[in-house]
Amino acid sequence: MMTITESLTSEHTQFCLLFDEIDRLLPDVRTVAEVRLLSRLVQGALSHHADVEENLAYAALDHALAEKGESIRLYQDHHEIDWCLQHARSAKGFTTSLRLLKAGLKASRAHFRREEETIFPLFEKLFNPANLEALGIEAPCMVSPLGPHGFANALRGRLWKPEHDGWGPKQHAR
Repeated sequence: MMTITESLTSEHTQFCLLFDEIDRLLPDVRTVAEVRLLSRLVQGALSHHADVEENLAYAALDHALAEKGESIRLYQDHHEIDWCLQHARSAKGFTTSLRLLKAGLKASRAHFRREEETIFPLFEKLFNPANLEALGIEAPCMVSPLGPHGFANALRGRLWKPEHDGWGPKQHAR
């Protein structure tokens, strides 16, 4: 059985692999629609993870985190990441959209490191293994079973041909 910290760390690893794949795709990205698609993908993938962190992990640690001033920083990280990705999705210009996507990926990686270096050890110090496992059961890993390479391969057809599978300009207006 995975503990909550093992589950979240595993997701961090999978997200970083996905981000690395996106980084490899970025030199070939040429349109704002492609950047928006990647931003939507990252934001959607991170959504459940952020909910689990805020509603299970952070909520369980709020008293300890508040004393160290970490609580505010973690929520700020989530806000910053979401802001970057949301604005990357709505930016009019390619350069701005790409810059915001890259900033969202960078902020996500920094947030993961912060959690793994400071928050998760605190979590493991304050809670017994049974409680960590119980929280882990409530927070199953939700990273795509396709994995980063399978996802990127599935994405390639749509990324380079947005009209594929109904992802053309008319579909984006929904």
